Amino acid sequence: MTMLGTFIKPMHPEGWRFVAAFAAASAVLFWLWAPLGWVAVGLTVWCYYFFRDPVRVTPTRPGLVISPADGVVSQIGPAVPPEELGMGLEPLTRVSVFMNVFNCHVNRSPVPARVSRRCYRPGKFLNASLDKASEHNERMSLCLAMEDGRQLAVVQIAGLVARRILCFVDEGAALEAGDRFGLIRFGSRVDVYLPPGVAPLVALGQSTIAGETVIADLGSDEPARQGRPA
Repeated sequence: MTMLGTFIKPMHPEGWRFVAAFAAASAVLFWLWAPLGWVAVGLTVWCYYFFRDPVRVTPTRPGLVISPADGVVSQIGPAVPPEELGMGLEPLTRVSVFMNVFNCHVNRSPVPARVSRRCYRPGKFLNASLDKASEHNERMSLCLAMEDGRQLAVVQIAGLVARRILCFVDEGAALEAGDRFGLIRFGSRVDVYLPPGVAPLVALGQSTIAGETVIADLGSDEPARQGRPA
């Protein structure tokens, strides 16, 4: 990677109109008062980085579950999948990844699978780091049917600042692990509901990279991992 490539990343097409609007506002504010113009330039750069869509190298070994989002593992524990997915009332292990406004917000498929169900549910805009956000906030839920017959749910959850969930795939779509399936504006959370008996391989507070970080292994009997700040 070149030095320039370290700082200049591809941008998702969804971001062009926002960056253009910020840039136009910067020009107007420079005309009114230069210090305000520089503040707007900083916000324009932030907007560009918010919509960045870097290339990721996804592990392809069968059975691996990859993080669907950049961020921090904020919750791990049993929870019932969204009722609209029809996956039953049995609690599954849920891994929640919280994205702040500085994370890349492009979401990627955690496994190779077919989208068997896609459900949107309107709701509130509570802080996405709260446990009750899973139940009360606006969300987009996908049920992913894997080749071995098992199912996995991935849920995009709007947050306190996020006001728009985008999902790029429809029911019946075939996804490979690491494929882009959605995006959330601006700061939010993604939940993954693992199949029964599968333990997470990440710990609370651990940072994840969408399309790269392994969060579980469907073929492993390793117990759930613990972590410590270091």
